[in-house]
Amino acid sequence: MKTRVLPLWLFPTNSPLKEISTNEEETARSLPPERAQEFRHSRGYVRFALSNYFQMDPLSIPLQALPGEAPSLGNKMGYISFSHCNDALLIGWSSRKLGIDLERADRKFSASQIAKRFFNEHDLEYLNDFSQEKFPSKVLNQWVKKEALIKWQRGKLLKDIKDWSINEKSNIAMHKKLNLKVNIYYLQYKNWIMAIASNEKINTNNLRICLE
Repeated sequence: MKTRVLPLWLFPTNSPLKEISTNEEETARSLPPERAQEFRHSRGYVRFALSNYFQMDPLSIPLQALPGEAPSLGNKMGYISFSHCNDALLIGWSSRKLGIDLERADRKFSASQIAKRFFNEHDLEYLNDFSQEKFPSKVLNQWVKKEALIKWQRGKLLKDIKDWSINEKSNIAMHKKLNLKVNIYYLQYKNWIMAIASNEKINTNNLRICLE
């Protein structure tokens, strides 16, 4: 299968806000202050990134992205996915369905508790092969991949996370209950790690990452 270069955009969360639609501004006003800031930032930069990519007005981008729902694009403009961490926003676009997730590579968390609570036997068998020193980073890598897969699926974290299993050699993930199969990729860029779930083969050695 032919590989393709996937456009990704990475924006710091302290970047100046961009223009959003009237409906999006009304939604933002209904949210708590911190959540409203995140909403305005993400929707504004999705519009900004895609307007540059498609050479059209930001407010003309047919974006539908209500809080808590999977974002979508109208007018057959493809598929959009985005993810936050504490200091950055990652946006990905494709002509085919995709899901992406982003985390700081140095995020602090209880790796053993996360693994026991959220991962399946296949995951734990894979993780147990690593030393205590490497275990936290490998758990974080798995978490990011699982989040991307669930976004691709348009599923729910608590319902679906244990049903996804990843073949680390082939970069193929499968959902055992729904019989879904998808490509899953992982990469590190500067201080961030990211995962991409996609129907198509992606050339991760030549990703187009735009850092604002």
